Amino acid sequence: MNFKSSVVGRVNRLVVGLRDAPVVGKLVRRGITVVTYTGRKSGRTFSTPVGYQRKGDVVDIRVMMPDAKTWWRNFNGEGGPLTLEIDGAQRTGHATSHRDDKGRVTVRVQL
Repeated sequence: MNFKSSVVGRVNRLVVGLRDAPVVGKLVRRGITVVTYTGRKSGRTFSTPVGYQRKGDVVDIRVMMPDAKTWWRNFNGEGGPLTLEIDGAQRTGHATSHRDDKGRVTVRVQL
């Protein structure tokens, strides 16, 4: 995975490293995954770690500080495909983003 070389990129690499750590990795993977998607405009493939909650075949990703991030906008409207790693396997689903009346953004993935 190639994350941006900014401070955010360094933090992302640290989080991904924790997911793979022998002692704490299993615990970290319960709430953090890496999503991979193709940008609507650029056509490039991106990967980023995110926090998530799963209930059956539905995964909810709450976007922290959504106005400072753009990745979730790829799933506005009809949404699009997104791949995430859950239980050690790559799972592909259809993701849609929603902003509530308080400005909070959730990306919902139907596996």
